[in-house]
Amino acid sequence: MEFLALIHASDEAEWDSLSDDEKQPVYARYTEFEKDDRVVDGGELQSSTTATTVRVRDGERLVTDGPYAEVKEALGGFYVLDCDSIEEACQLAAKIPAAERGAVEVRPVYVREES
Repeated sequence: MEFLALIHASDEAEWDSLSDDEKQPVYARYTEFEKDDRVVDGGELQSSTTATTVRVRDGERLVTDGPYAEVKEALGGFYVLDCDSIEEACQLAAKIPAAERGAVEVRPVYVREES
């Protein structure tokens, strides 16, 4: 079963202010995490300042600059995890480095029944 692990960064501005040399040890931890066979896919997102939000209201497309919501913990990335249970997915998600300073939301991926 697949689960989506959404990484919510605790302080996006702090991360953005780090030099490449300061970020390298953290990236090394992510690289190590990604070696687990249950990690199917994933990616880091650019800063929320680059976000664009799309809505459709009464058939009209509305596009606004910025993230969907103003929140302290910005969506920073994601992983797709292949685990047997939500418990296993949460144990694996706890190993994502961002979980130590922010939060990782784990959700099962919806599987549509074939007709």
